[in-house]
Amino acid sequence: MRFLRLLKYKPVQTKKVNKRENDLLAGVIEEDFYKIKRMFEGSSDFSYRKFKINTCNAIILYVDGLVDMKSIENTVITPLLNQSEMLFKKDSLTIEDFEHEISSGKVTKGETIQEIEDQLLVGVTVLLIDGFKQSIFISEQSWEKRSIKEPPSEAVVLGPREGFTENLRTNTSMIRRRIKSPQLKFESMSLGTLSKTEVVITYVEGIVETSLIEEVRSRLKRIKIDSIEDSGYIIEFIEDNPFSVFPQVLQTERPDRVVGSLLEGRAGIIVENSPFALVVPVTFFQMMSSPEDYYGRFIMSTFTRLIRYLFLQIALLFPSIYIAVTTFHQELLPTNLLFSVAASREKVPFPALVEAFLMEITFEALREAGLRLPRPIGSTVSIVGALVIGQAAVEAGIVSAPLVIVVAVTGIASFMFPSYSMTGSIRLLRFAIMLLAGTLGFYGILLGIFFILVHLVQLRSFGIPYLAPVAPFNFNNMKDVLIRAPWWKMNKRPVQTAKRNEKRLSNQKQKY
Repeated sequence: MRFLRLLKYKPVQTKKVNKRENDLLAGVIEEDFYKIKRMFEGSSDFSYRKFKINTCNAIILYVDGLVDMKSIENTVITPLLNQSEMLFKKDSLTIEDFEHEISSGKVTKGETIQEIEDQLLVGVTVLLIDGFKQSIFISEQSWEKRSIKEPPSEAVVLGPREGFTENLRTNTSMIRRRIKSPQLKFESMSLGTLSKTEVVITYVEGIVETSLIEEVRSRLKRIKIDSIEDSGYIIEFIEDNPFSVFPQVLQTERPDRVVGSLLEGRAGIIVENSPFALVVPVTFFQMMSSPEDYYGRFIMSTFTRLIRYLFLQIALLFPSIYIAVTTFHQELLPTNLLFSVAASREKVPFPALVEAFLMEITFEALREAGLRLPRPIGSTVSIVGALVIGQAAVEAGIVSAPLVIVVAVTGIASFMFPSYSMTGSIRLLRFAIMLLAGTLGFYGILLGIFFILVHLVQLRSFGIPYLAPVAPFNFNNMKDVLIRAPWWKMNKRPVQTAKRNEKRLSNQKQKY
């Protein structure tokens, strides 16, 4: 019987409604207000205020907490009430007549319910007037924001002591203050179906390659996700090789670092509600350089950079060399040192590989605990914990004293990299090379280095070789790789990113 009833059932023929027409304002204030109120039903922060302009009904709509109501009173409501009699003396009123009485800095118009929804959610105040099929948008946003301070994740020794904040316009203004040229461009788009996060692409026109900006736009538009909470969400979507341990996007809190990259023909990505800006493309040597390298004298900057590359090798290979020497290649040690190491390892029950893994994992745990705990406690736990555990482990015969020294030096070396993401890459690769050293000795270490170099040569960041300008080799750009040449010698931008405008400094002779 149920099957027969289903056969007899005929669906009601509904009239197709033009969604665009249904979205338009009706011009009847109560009807339009009812539609908007239904969209924000259950939202306690949705607020409104009804008032009359002479005999005409009007209503102000806003989201509480995103709007400066004192400014709305002074620039919108008070001028309209004061000029109401003059307005209605005109034979025919238009929405522009009301718009002209508003003294706010930015006033625009809209015609649809969807436009009103979008504007309310970004802190814009909406004015509806009975009898008009257009709304007026008044930009008087105001919300709590963090003040500009020194970036906590990138310690500043030399240079400007200000970092990005979570406010997008504050961040763009810090870049604009440093490049006072109409060639500096900011392109805005919205990402996230629910969050509708504003994302800005910034670049210097005339320096950057047009193809790079098109590629950045294309990769960002392909992101289909409900919410973008931070710039870190975007990185995995736009990387050339997301499975590589090496970062292919530079993440920084420093405006001066972004500006320096823009002047080299790169593009910046600034994300609303995130203090970290992204720079693309990047190279391995850019990740290893610090803004302080360009603020000090070139001799000291070169020395510091060479030390940094030396400790890169220590952070990556030192534990592996210890494992390989103590396990397979004892003949490489001087006799006295060999006897000392052998004596210290006499009571250790574990092989060198297991011993090194225990210490390295313990050090990583202490490092992570120091980051997660409150700052006054975190630094104490990480330092005291390392000392106490290391001393106790040696006295208990679990690890040898030389290994504690190796792990400590390796830990110090891993803190020398300007980029935190590069530090993570080296830490991961260290464990892989330790395994190879424990099974194959120095052959395993060389094999690991070989695979890392092959991977780096193949890696690209937005099509740019990751090891440029070493591979492919470019002599002129080598002035800013292992060494930092004086500014009057670095007269050209990197050829990989600024082919359109390589010349940076006029060829003038220095007079002393």
